[in-house]
Amino acid sequence: MKSERFSVAGRISAALALAALAACESMNPQGAPPDAPDPGVRVGAAAGDPLPGLATSTNPTQKAMFKLFGRGLAKFVQPDSVDKDGLGPTFNLDSCGGCHAYPAIGGSSPGPNPSDPQAINPQFTFWATHPQMQAGNRIPAFILGSDTAHPGVTPVREARFVKDEVDPSQTDGGVHDLFTIVGLPGTPAGCTDALLRQPDFDRAIASGNIIFRIPTPVFGAGLMEQIPDAVIEANRNGEADSKKLYGIRGRSNVTLAGRTTTSGGRVLPGAENHSGNDGTIARFGWKAQNKSLLVFAGEAYNVEMGVSNELFPTERSELAACQAHGLTTPNDRTNPTATDPLEVLSDVEKFAAYMRLLAPPTPSSDTPGGAVSIRKGSDLFASVGCSLCHTPKLTTGPSDLPQFDRQDVHLYSDLLLHHMGPKLADGISQGQAGPDEFRTAPLWGLGQRTYLLHDGRTNDLVRAIYEHESGGWSGASEANGIVQRYRYLSTSDKRDLLNFLRSL
Repeated sequence: MKSERFSVAGRISAALALAALAACESMNPQGAPPDAPDPGVRVGAAAGDPLPGLATSTNPTQKAMFKLFGRGLAKFVQPDSVDKDGLGPTFNLDSCGGCHAYPAIGGSSPGPNPSDPQAINPQFTFWATHPQMQAGNRIPAFILGSDTAHPGVTPVREARFVKDEVDPSQTDGGVHDLFTIVGLPGTPAGCTDALLRQPDFDRAIASGNIIFRIPTPVFGAGLMEQIPDAVIEANRNGEADSKKLYGIRGRSNVTLAGRTTTSGGRVLPGAENHSGNDGTIARFGWKAQNKSLLVFAGEAYNVEMGVSNELFPTERSELAACQAHGLTTPNDRTNPTATDPLEVLSDVEKFAAYMRLLAPPTPSSDTPGGAVSIRKGSDLFASVGCSLCHTPKLTTGPSDLPQFDRQDVHLYSDLLLHHMGPKLADGISQGQAGPDEFRTAPLWGLGQRTYLLHDGRTNDLVRAIYEHESGGWSGASEANGIVQRYRYLSTSDKRDLLNFLRSL
């Protein structure tokens, strides 16, 4: 069984190696200057703090918010159990902080980096340190990795199946959790691996029916939440001539009721839906599928950890034999009888508050490459056209919390969806986002990310840039023209641009 797992992992590595080789062969056509290397992950604490001023403020409201931040952080890193918290019946890990771990809590997947080149995937660690669950849970090959000397040196991964396994003519697109609770403490005796099975990941890999996502960083998420829709739309409409020249379009991921639109998605006159969040711009997640941090937190708690809550109150697996004794649904809910006001809040509300109050990452002014190189790289970022999608700055609206009130948000994203072509397409639709559409990933904090792109396919920034280019006349990536401009920069200019990106 062990050798079979490694052989599957080996096939994955071989496929990735061939893809990387093909990418490298196409990076520098004749006449293009040689590439500069990725400066690599920047070391040092630059993220994970609360918004500036919260920790030292004497203002009662801000002091209370700082206390809420601490309470949210404590819950964010706390491992959940089956019998006390409702973990499972299927799950990807037992805590939020386990996945959002690097370079600090709230970040993305941990992985090989200069300070810890053999950092182990926490999903692998969880499986390896819970031998009682191993009879019913094999570690998937894409978590195990192919290096037998250092197993588990892979990114944290969420797995989705593109097509339905039983009827491939039907789409799937949903998350298939890595583990079941079978064998864990608190699991009912009747919940066995014969009843609750892991997905057939080997089959999905062999048929090419699996795609991966890695955790999105949530640093500065509260500032992103406070950007008005009008600001996003105004930015979308700006620099129209340049965007048209390069085929850059971009659109927001909004959710409209079916009755308000034509089959082509056009809003019918007089039929706009003005209720709730319908028709407003979503902005969180790889495909901007979630409107708010509260929705983002509630969905993740239910999907990634299997904990039902007041936003998503239905169990993903409703097998009666696998429901922990004494727990009702939703597992996580408001506690109106708590004597501590902060404990009245549900866990989901604490998660959202913690993410909302996280400060954005702090860029470096001189690392890597020195201040002069970083300044040149910043200018090149704009002149090459990267900033047409990775907008350097948007601004929040008015707020009674000064940290949010009309603040410049240096996120390097327009928060819009763009067609990225077949090379990055994952075949999954979410909301209005189609199979090859992704939200422009915010670049703040890029200097300290070990795995890049939505699926963590590389930790090489140069390859990540070239992965943005694919497709011919039909289905082309909107980034093709910009990548071509980068390709023909001088090696020195490429070095400056890369230094700038890794300074963020």
